[in-house]
Amino acid sequence: MLYCLMDGHARTGTELAVVGGVSASTASVHLKRLTAEHLVKVMVQGRHRFYSLSSPDIAKVLEALNVVAGAHRKPFDPSTPSELRLARTCYDHLAGILGVGLHDRWKALGWLTTGRRQGAYDLTAEGSKGFAALGIDVAATQRLRRHFAYACLDWSERKPHVGGALAAAVLEVALRRKWVIRQLDSRALEVASLGRREMLSRFGLEL
Repeated sequence: MLYCLMDGHARTGTELAVVGGVSASTASVHLKRLTAEHLVKVMVQGRHRFYSLSSPDIAKVLEALNVVAGAHRKPFDPSTPSELRLARTCYDHLAGILGVGLHDRWKALGWLTTGRRQGAYDLTAEGSKGFAALGIDVAATQRLRRHFAYACLDWSERKPHVGGALAAAVLEVALRRKWVIRQLDSRALEVASLGRREMLSRFGLEL
């Protein structure tokens, strides 16, 4: 049920029961526990209760657990469905080959540097210019009450992609400009031809 919520969309207990393959009453018990442990949050709208992950940190942990679950496999052979491997959402930021590729290119371009906190990234002056050129209000993004940028271990690639407020802003830009297109009822993202050209010209990332 938690992994179903990784796409950032809220779902009802009935929908999550179907996903989990359990009865509605069993799902209700689990959801009460998950809510009590602050793993999910609930929004009441009319007669319906909608559940979503309580924070991006929970998505980060779930993504890392995927790595632990498959860590015994040697050599590494990703079992990720093909439609999810190229590009998908990890809560509210880009993951998959695209997300990892952007992480590596931003580091190589000198836009991001290792921060003081473990796993965190700081933005360089060059990075501020680069992300501003994408139409991102960097100062406003830095003021948000959440981690600005951090390394989020990717489930399929076993390498970090960028999570946090900055990465969420990048996903918003990519969706708005139709570089990537959401797939119906899935975390999968289709990378449009325009998106491939933009990734290559702006970041030197070839998909």
